[in-house]
Amino acid sequence: MPSARRISSIKALLFVLCLLPAARLALGWQADTLGANPVETLTRDSGEWALRFLLLTLTVTPLRRLSGLHWLLRLRRMLGLYAFAYAAAHFALYLWLDQFFDWGAIARDLLERPFISVGFAAFVLLLPLAATSNAFAIGRLGGRRWQALHRAVYGIAILAVVHFWWLVKADLREPLLYAAILAVLLGLRAGWREQERRRQLSVPPPAKHLERPLIRIMPK
Repeated sequence: MPSARRISSIKALLFVLCLLPAARLALGWQADTLGANPVETLTRDSGEWALRFLLLTLTVTPLRRLSGLHWLLRLRRMLGLYAFAYAAAHFALYLWLDQFFDWGAIARDLLERPFISVGFAAFVLLLPLAATSNAFAIGRLGGRRWQALHRAVYGIAILAVVHFWWLVKADLREPLLYAAILAVLLGLRAGWREQERRRQLSVPPPAKHLERPLIRIMPK
């Protein structure tokens, strides 16, 4: 187990690394090196990085279980918030630079282009998860309700992969890769839950002589 100081250093390094894609896009925009359609590049890349960070967030738990490095869980919140930050940037760029806040055109997109509606649904579902990614929210909701809420990330990841899959029209190798990674991550979780269910079912009931007698309290 690394010391608290070392974990803080790891988190600081991870924070900087997560900023690098945004910095590259910002510098490319300023230097006009994002290709013939820089708006499309900005929008596409920010969304793709949101998906990557979402998958990285889901990777933390399996990696912790397989490696025994329990301190990895302390990095999960940061990765999740970066996934939301890039998703928010992706959505804002679509509203601003792509549609110029033309709400009529945006509404038509939502109704007529399925990949837009699926991506919008994923972003809306991500909002409460980002808003409750703090100790205060855990205390207010309680651990069980907080965990139940944050299990929505599995459905969000599926929607995000579908959004990217439907967006890509020609080369499907990258969407297939993301779909395969997500399938493995969800499959591992399903397998572990099934193992836990079977383990609980295999535990024999307590012997009769170990059971405590039931004491009935009669009202006076």
